[in-house]
Amino acid sequence: MRINDKQFTKQQALAVAAVALIAALALALGGCGGGDPAGASATAPETIPQPSKSQLAPAGLDKLPVAADSKRVDIAAPTFSNPTQITNPLFPISDLQSVVFSGKVDNKPFHTETTLLPQTRMVEWSPGQWVEARVSQYMAYIDGRIEEVAIDLYAQADDGSVWYLGEDVYDYSNTKGLIDGTAGTWLAGRDGPPEMIMPADPQVGDVHRPENIPGLAFEEVTIKRLDKTVKGPTGPVQGAMIARELHDDGTHSDKVFAPGYGEFFSGHGTEIEAMALAVPTNALSGPEPPELKALSTGANDLLDPVLSRNWNSVAAVEKAVARAWGDYKQGEIPPRIAVEMDRALKTLAGAIDARDRAQAGTAAIDVAQSTLDLELRYRPQAEIDLARFELWARQILVDGAVGDMGGVNADVATLDWVRDRFAYTVQDADLTRIDAHLEVLRDAVVNVDRKAAVDEAPQLLKATEAATQTG
Repeated sequence: MRINDKQFTKQQALAVAAVALIAALALALGGCGGGDPAGASATAPETIPQPSKSQLAPAGLDKLPVAADSKRVDIAAPTFSNPTQITNPLFPISDLQSVVFSGKVDNKPFHTETTLLPQTRMVEWSPGQWVEARVSQYMAYIDGRIEEVAIDLYAQADDGSVWYLGEDVYDYSNTKGLIDGTAGTWLAGRDGPPEMIMPADPQVGDVHRPENIPGLAFEEVTIKRLDKTVKGPTGPVQGAMIARELHDDGTHSDKVFAPGYGEFFSGHGTEIEAMALAVPTNALSGPEPPELKALSTGANDLLDPVLSRNWNSVAAVEKAVARAWGDYKQGEIPPRIAVEMDRALKTLAGAIDARDRAQAGTAAIDVAQSTLDLELRYRPQAEIDLARFELWARQILVDGAVGDMGGVNADVATLDWVRDRFAYTVQDADLTRIDAHLEVLRDAVVNVDRKAAVDEAPQLLKATEAATQTG
């Protein structure tokens, strides 16, 4: 789950249809006439419809201490002339290729990856009012396994404010590795109004709602401080914005947004999601340092001896990787990625001592994944994601070898989503081969056929390697 997201209660679920109908009627009153992207537009509304107390009540939100409308900066309707150029310094989605977060949820390691996808999507946010939105993929992992995917839609208004136009949410079962629900999915114009996720000129005391559909998605943000200096992946970051977020259950969380990064930190009780790395913000020019290349080579050499239970060879490679890591981290290393790497290496060493093939295999892949996070500063995002894709194919071999069908299911799901990050950069023939092998793996999941998945994974690896070579 995404930090601070709440599960539907049964009462909220029953209220969604009624609230959505009310919101749709309110949207219809906000504009006049119909429209389509290529046709004539209806008159634009002057304000964004807001839920009333009577509309909040069915979702159990009428008692929330929401701000007065006089504090809100998200009520006037936006004008979109160049919506896909999202350059607001505190939410610069158009300029961010890939972002890695690290944290903790349920006292387990929490890792997320956010990737700007190449396509855009048209959204009719009010009758006759169409806007082209950028598409961002958010993937969250708890303890190394897929937990949630969200496809988020954003657009920037002419005044520089950034608007949230919807999200497709897919929650995964941690044990079965299958989709467990889609609660929280919404689309502006279909389910409710668009929401402001970042004001054009934030001021202390301003209030806006990043989500504003009672019973489906509701959050209210109050800006508490500006021009704060925060500790970033590679040093101090000036000009951060500190905010307090009210949730649908009456609890609050702390939020930080930083120039060049966008959302930077979210904390809710003991749950934390914090910026680990962003590119191009933290990108470096020039070739990879030799210490990082040695780390990458060693990390990729770990898995085969683990699978064959050649523990002497595994131990020798692990020592070489640990030495390479010790050399590399003498320089400037994003601290949150360093924590993940240290944890993976510690787990690997313990698994080798215990001769635990499942844990050693997953830890070896975790080491390689953290290495790719570091290499993201030097290599193109799509190239890194193709390499990540290869690692998830190898994870099938680990989970399949120990009979973990839930793990295999989760691996295949992850492959499906990561594929979308690099698909536009590989040759058509290579993508066709990759997709054919993915289809076989999907069938193995449907048929609960672990052997078929394990047999197909090496074929997918060959196709991926061919795509890497042809580039």
